[in-house]
Amino acid sequence: MSGLNLRQWPGAGDRPALALHCMMGNASYWGPIASDLADLVQISAPDLPGHGQSPAWAGAPPDYHTHVTRAVAPLITRPLDLIGHSMGATVALRIAVAAPEAVRSLTLIEPVLFAAAPEAEDVARLDELRKLVQSDAREEATRRFLAAWGGIDWEQQTPAGRSRLMQQIDLVTAGNDALVHDSGQILRPGGLESIDAPVLLVMGAQSPPVIPAIADALAARLPDVGRATLPGAAHMLPITHPRQVAELIRLNLERA
Repeated sequence: MSGLNLRQWPGAGDRPALALHCMMGNASYWGPIASDLADLVQISAPDLPGHGQSPAWAGAPPDYHTHVTRAVAPLITRPLDLIGHSMGATVALRIAVAAPEAVRSLTLIEPVLFAAAPEAEDVARLDELRKLVQSDAREEATRRFLAAWGGIDWEQQTPAGRSRLMQQIDLVTAGNDALVHDSGQILRPGGLESIDAPVLLVMGAQSPPVIPAIADALAARLPDVGRATLPGAAHMLPITHPRQVAELIRLNLERA
């Protein structure tokens, strides 16, 4: 067993789907999307380690991205539709590369695999974040991260909420080695090319420029890939635009 807290919504039980959330999120935000797709699939979603009601990450080897991947993998007991957002999308992609036969369709929403499109400015920004955390300036690091990726108003957070987010910033920096340097070897030769399931890359039109650059790099190597950009949306589109995201996921599910 994975030891993760698993949420599941009503749906078509003969077609399971697994959804993986972003950093500093939790599985609950898949609820509206699961409801919209209930006629086609039954979505389950774990709270990733250190998030929601799942156990904290102890910080010991392996690295955080590997730890998450190993925790999620036991939830896949038959070929299924795999959906991921942000960091969760990179875990979904890592699983698909390692076991393409386990994936019926793959929907990647804003995958933050920076190694696919490394820009000095993006790498420097992540390194700056790491240095802030190392110097115990967690509040400043958290504010900067949320300003770029979170879509969360820091000033509206309760003291408990701020404390939780500042703890989770450690997970952000712990996962960056895999995202920046591809320590999980997601981009290894022949890896992306081995995924024969239909893949859909979804992004917000107002997301950081690195997101379409990553999508370009991944799409160039995936054998069966579609792309969709949602007008008016940014990085947190599964939360801000759940109905439109569900409609896009449906298109990919129907292709499988």
